[in-house]
Amino acid sequence: MSKAHKGVVAALAKSPSHLLHRVLQLALDIYGEETGKGALTQRQYAVLAAASTVDGASQTDLVRMTGIDRSTLADMVARMIERGWLGRERSAVDGRAKTVRLTEKGRVALKDTAPKVEAADERILANLVTSRRSGFISALAALAEAGGAEALEAAEDKSKKKAAKLAKTEKAKEKDKAKKKKKKAKKLLAAE
Repeated sequence: MSKAHKGVVAALAKSPSHLLHRVLQLALDIYGEETGKGALTQRQYAVLAAASTVDGASQTDLVRMTGIDRSTLADMVARMIERGWLGRERSAVDGRAKTVRLTEKGRVALKDTAPKVEAADERILANLVTSRRSGFISALAALAEAGGAEALEAAEDKSKKKAAKLAKTEKAKEKDKAKKKKKKAKKLLAAE
């Protein structure tokens, strides 16, 4: 091995992004082995698990709980509705918003997959000595929370801008309607 090659390998061995990528590959492989072909993906499992905790969750709630970006989550939810795992309905709080709920078929899929996910998690953690497992989970949770907070903040900013734009559009429509009504009333008065 050349000196330059050893330097690259040493740098990768200290790179959090590289190491996390390798650990993710390991986790996905183990998850696939435990759950089997055609099973829920890790992300699908996360969405169903999150939806099971809040009946009538908004997609923003699911983004917060899973860490899946808004666009990807919207696509996933649409496909999961097609498969019958989730249902969508108008929000009782905000008539413009829609909420997501776990269907009976989704509950069954979640229940059937849960023991397999637990087995995958146990296999992943088995690669560490027992004394390091808790610290490993804590470090991952801290990283996920830090990244989730940044992503959530960006998503909330985007939602606020979209809501402001929608409100401005609605206000303009109302103003236009009022002008048209006034104009029509003037025409009627002039015709009399």
